[in-house]
Amino acid sequence: MDNVRTELLQGTLDLLILKALSTASLHGWDIAKRFAVVSNDRLALKQGSLYPALHRLEGRGWIEAEWGVSEAGRSAKFYRLTRAGRRQLEAEKQTWASFAAAVASVLDMKEAP
Repeated sequence: MDNVRTELLQGTLDLLILKALSTASLHGWDIAKRFAVVSNDRLALKQGSLYPALHRLEGRGWIEAEWGVSEAGRSAKFYRLTRAGRRQLEAEKQTWASFAAAVASVLDMKEAP
């Protein structure tokens, strides 16, 4: 299972991006790299999913961006969480916990007698 790469659902992707940006201002490549490292390469984030999600979150006012220079010396857009984004992160975490508990309940279901 360590080598299984999982596609992320849109709502889950938003939650994980908000969480990543709660730790530091990051550019897109760093967000994807952080997901891979923290998940032991079980979560692969494709750029075709990442950048539309970043633009969507920026449009909602949950993140904001500014241009800077990456560690590689390249111009990059760095994203950071807004105050509204921090509130949304907390709401999303609660929603995720509720969803995970519901799925766990179904997975723990006993066979009918």
